[in-house]
Amino acid sequence: MFLDRDGTIIRMVDYISDPAHVELIDGAAEAIVALRAAGYACIVVTNQSGIGRGYYTEDDFQAVQCEMDRQLAERGAQVDGVYFCPVAPDSSDLTTIDHVDRKPGPGMLLRAAKEHGLDLSRSWMIGDMPSDTLAGRNAGCGGCILVRSGKDHGVEDVPSADHVVADIQQAARLILGATT
Repeated sequence: MFLDRDGTIIRMVDYISDPAHVELIDGAAEAIVALRAAGYACIVVTNQSGIGRGYYTEDDFQAVQCEMDRQLAERGAQVDGVYFCPVAPDSSDLTTIDHVDRKPGPGMLLRAAKEHGLDLSRSWMIGDMPSDTLAGRNAGCGGCILVRSGKDHGVEDVPSADHVVADIQQAARLILGATT
């Protein structure tokens, strides 16, 4: 299971660099608990172009990540890994692969799958942007879900998404219903 972070697990704050701004999306911790209980590894894959743009540092990113992890732990949840790409995009086209690790590139997912022994064909990608679901497609994930809890683009038809749902909790219900 691959999960985008901003807009999927935590509330969307553009270029978040202050741990005080971290707020879990309602139901995110419960979704992660349910997915892990069903045997899924939950791996965060997140573009962090703010680092490449000079808006914040890798230490700032890590501080935000630690706060998210702390809030998840308070609710009995944890993620199995975190991968991030600090590269700023070359293009404003979010469907263009600028760098293999920057979503929609598959690099973070491929590396995580190798390091965690995951079968991509049995994995899902959940995120709030078409670039998230495209990354899942480009990596060979078995399913991709677009959630509307982050940057809701108001698009019902996202070709790279198998499903469009409100949030990660609905995505988890859909996945768990499909596999049980």
